[in-house]
Formats: sequence, structure tokens, C-alpha cells
Amino acid sequence: MATTEHPPPSRLRAWMLEGLSDMGKGRQAARPAEPKPVHKGQRWWRVMCLTGVDYFSTLGYQPGIAALAAGLLSPVATIVLVVVTLAGALPVYRRVAEESPHGEGSIAMLERLLTFWKGKLFVLTLLGFAATDFLITITLSAADASTHLVENPHLTDALHDKQVLITLVLIALLGAVFLKGFLEAIGVAVALVGLYLALNVVVVVTGLWHVATEGHVISDWSTALTAEHGNVFAMVGVALLVFPKLALGLSGFETGVAVMPHVEGDPGDTEENPKGRIRGTKKLLTTAALIMSVFLIATSFITTLLIPEKEFESGGEANGRALAYLSHEYLGNAFGTVYDVSTIAILWFAGASAMAGLLNLMPRYLPRYGMAPHWARAVRPMVIVFTLIGFLVTWIFDADVDAQGGAYATGVLVLISSAAIAVTIAARKAGQRNWTIAFAVISAVFLYVTVANVIERPDGVKIGACFIAGIILVSLLSRLARAFELRVTSVTMDDMAQRFVRDIASRRIRFIANEPDNRDLTEYREKIEQIRADNDVPAQEDFVFVEVTVLDPSEFEAGLTVRGEVLHGRYRVLTLESSSVPNALAALVLHVRDTTGCIPHIYFEWTEGNPFTNFLRFFLFGQGEVAPVTREVLREAEPDRARRPRVHVG
Repeated sequence: MATTEHPPPSRLRAWMLEGLSDMGKGRQAARPAEPKPVHKGQRWWRVMCLTGVDYFSTLGYQPGIAALAAGLLSPVATIVLVVVTLAGALPVYRRVAEESPHGEGSIAMLERLLTFWKGKLFVLTLLGFAATDFLITITLSAADASTHLVENPHLTDALHDKQVLITLVLIALLGAVFLKGFLEAIGVAVALVGLYLALNVVVVVTGLWHVATEGHVISDWSTALTAEHGNVFAMVGVALLVFPKLALGLSGFETGVAVMPHVEGDPGDTEENPKGRIRGTKKLLTTAALIMSVFLIATSFITTLLIPEKEFESGGEANGRALAYLSHEYLGNAFGTVYDVSTIAILWFAGASAMAGLLNLMPRYLPRYGMAPHWARAVRPMVIVFTLIGFLVTWIFDADVDAQGGAYATGVLVLISSAAIAVTIAARKAGQRNWTIAFAVISAVFLYVTVANVIERPDGVKIGACFIAGIILVSLLSRLARAFELRVTSVTMDDMAQRFVRDIASRRIRFIANEPDNRDLTEYREKIEQIRADNDVPAQEDFVFVEVTVLDPSEFEAGLTVRGEVLHGRYRVLTLESSSVPNALAALVLHVRDTTGCIPHIYFEWTEGNPFTNFLRFFLFGQGEVAPVTREVLREAEPDRARRPRVHVG
């Protein structure tokens, strides 16, 4: 393909775009794909710590949320959450790890169900909810970390009313870590998770000891619980009703599969069959779910029994920091401050797994759809973009944890519901009847929880809709800005096509762009006569027809295969399949120029109809006003007019 000389990039630009895949590579000819080994990666338990900074950090606020939502019933409601986690979310995401082992999660599974623009818009919608989940994870966790910092008894006077500023600083520091490098993030995550879980073990054991030694606490709670709810069935019923409010406790699964590409595989793993990576990810998901389940039940029990109800409410000392409250109350301010520091650190770094998920997910879809600039494939520019969006979200919500809870839960539940539906379809296609029924039941449960959460907290779906609208708008604008880009990644010609080109290169290379209709003798004869008359071409000059069939106009970039055939014993025809007629024609003539050293000529007839309507046809369906668009693609691809293939329109 055509290449253009550019001045060497500046050091800053080279650093920012380090690791950016070169779209221009491999355009000369398609080569047989060879299995590529999977990168070494990290041990599964280390990657578990990366996703765990999100999942385990919810202990910082989940017991308080459960107490506010369910009151005395908090332990029962939490048990319901654990049952749904182990019997619902865990099997679903273990299957997602099998079906989509490259980090795209359930979105890639559902992408296969719809084609053309319907599929693209569906994926963009799911990406909007994923962005809601991951970005709110970053901002909510940073906001809760700043809450722990501000509420510390030693610092509350000095840091009062500075929560927004502290949250912004924490988000900026998180972005700085990813600008430095990703491997450093995993090392930090391992240290933070180990320390945080160890401190929580101390708090839980201390809390259970106080519950056991203060016998009246259990009797008072059970008496009040019975008086309020009557019997066990009523308790379970109420727990099911309040369950949607506890959905934040399911937050770790989507990030678990999003960071899957970083799990170490077996020596024989390939990208097509990474068995070791899948096995390691299943261990990661299962271990994280079991650890979290134990902590959720224990912490909801001790916080409900040991903390006065009024302290959970807004303005109370346990609001958003129930375990920190217990650590100060029963282990002293020194230990409590250490616990606060570890909680602040893990909440701050909880955004790391979300950031890793965003950096893995978005570049896999948007650039491939033509809905993001080339630099969106590079890590550092995307880190800056996500950090700035985090600043905006923090400013809009005034760093309020409760205000962001609805959006967070909505993003989590929509993604889990989509994952459950995806694995149900996968099980049905595989003929696994029992798994199909089981996953269908799980899907129904999560759909109920999602709908209930939307009804209860409609602000969440409104915020999600804003992210979706923003992604779709930016994506379409980017696609529009890149409409005239040469987006064919490679050109491969079969033997007959190469023979046509070699033969015509001995004279002047003349192509006729023909929209195939009946493909009968009359069609080709009349087309040649028209081109000769419109362009005053001598009768002795010969032509090769070029015909492009549009397959999926919503696709943006792909390789181009050119086949040659002789029709009616005399007309040479090159046939191409592409997502866009003008881009395919431009790629072909540039390839012919580069392989023959001659400047090709290509002939068109004007397209009838309104130019604006024809441009929309090109933008959405890959056809429309072919001649001027082909010329514009060539102009952008080859700035040197002397080397640019000639376009003739009659």
C-alpha cells in the first residue's frame, strides 16, 4: 500500500503513543496466520489482587449500605447476596471466561448475535454501561477513600469541606500510576490486598469476640428482628425485596474477566486456545468470591449488632465506613488510623482494576469500528481521557458516595444480566439442556434485580444513558472524521487477478468501476461504449472491469481479496468484497501502482441523486457517490499528485 514519509515524532508524542499498533503494517500481502504464544502474564492470585482491589474494597462501604437498606435484617439480606453470588454470578462468569478468554467479556459473546449497524449500536450501548460501571468505580471508590480520610478523628478538623479536592487528587494519582506502567499496578495491588484483608480479619475477629462476650447483643437483635418481621419467611421475603440495593457487592466479576488477558497461561497456550489462562481465571473468580462471601456475612453481622442504627445514617460516624468505626471503637485510634490508611489506599486503588478493564475493553471495539482515533489503541492517551472524565464525574456528583451508588449498581447489574443472557444462549447452542435451564433462571433473577434497581433508583439508568449517548455521539463523529481514510489493512490478489494486472501494465492501466447488475454481455459492452464516449478514449485501448460487493457496511477496516475472472469469453473482471466501495477501489489502484510502478487510471460515471443523500449512503452503507469519494480517499492517502492514481468521471 501507499506510504507517506512523515517527520520523526517528538519524544513526548513517541512516549504517549508507545505500544500503539501500526495500522499500516502488513498491507502488502496477507500471509498465513501463525499461532502466536500468549504472553507470560502474572500468576492468577496476583491478578486476583488486581481485581480484588475493586471487589474486596467494597467492604469499606458495603456493610453500611446493607445496614441502611435492610436495617436489622442486614445479615439475612447479605446471606441472600452471597447465595446469588455463589450460585448465580460465579457460574455465569466462569462460563464467560471459557467463551470469551481475551478480556472482552460477555459483550463479545453478544456481539456475534447481531450483525451490521444493529450489532454495532448494541455493543456501543453495552460499552456505555461498562463505562458507567468502571468509571463510577474509579470515582466512587476515590470519593469513599476521601470520606475515610476526612472522617478520621485526627484529621477531620483540618480536612473538613475538602472532600472534592482530595478525591480529585486521588484520581489524578491513579492516572499517574497507569502512565508510569501497568506491571507496577499489579505489584501495588498485591501489597494493598494482603494488608487490607489481614486488618479486616483482626476487625472481624474482634467484633465476633465482642458479640460472643456481650450475650445480650444477640438476644436483643433477634428479639427486635422477630418483633419487626414476624417469621423467617417474612424475613427472607423482605431480604429479597431489598437485595437490589446490595448489588454493589457483585462488582468484582466484570473486572475479573476484563483483566483476564493478564493471567499467566500454560506454556502451550495460544491466543486461539488459552486453556491455562481460562483455568487460572476460574480459580481467580472462585477464590475471590469465596473470600468475599465469608467477609460479607461476618462484617454485616458484627456491624448490625455492634453499631447503633443512627450512626449508619447520613452524617453518622459509621456512614460509608462501618468497619472503620468498629476499628476505632474497639481497637483504639492508633489501630483505627492504620485501618483507615489501608482502607483509603485500597479504595483509591480500587479504580486500578476498573482502569485496567477500560483500557482492555474500549480499544478492542471502538478503533476497530472506526469510532475512535488511531491513538485510542495506545494506553497513555486513554488513561488521560478516562482521568479527565473521572474529574468531571466527581465534580458533577460533588464526590458524594451515596449519589453515585445508583449509577454504579445499574452498570454492574446490566453487565451481569447481559453476561447471564449470553451464557444462556451459549449453553443452548452447545445443546446443554440442564445448563441452559440453570442459566435462564439466573438470567431471570438478575433481570428482576436490574429492573427493581432502575425503578428504585432511576438516576442510575439516566446516568448510564448519558454515558451511552456520549459514546455513540463521539463514536459517530469519529467515524465521520475518518470516513475518507484508507482503511484496507492488506490487499491479496489471486493468480488470475495478478495475470490481468501484469498484462495491462505493459500498456496504460485502465480500470472501469462497474456496479454489477445482470453481469450479462450487454451490460459490459454498453459500459465500455459509454466510458469511451464520455472520456474520448481511443477504441484500441482496453480495460479491466472492477466490481465491489459490499458485505457489512458497518465494518471499518479489513483485508481485501481480489479475484480475477473472464466473463463472456472476452471481458476481464476483478471482483472485490469490502465494507466500502470507494475505499476498496482506492486500495486496489494504490496496490497496483506499488506493485507495477505504473500510475493506474480508473473510470467512473456520475451517480444520480442528491449529493448529501449519496454521502449518507456512503457513510452508512458503503456506496453512494463513489467517484468523488474514491478521489478524496486517494488524495488523503497519497499527498503527492504526481504519484496519485488518476480518477476520470464522465
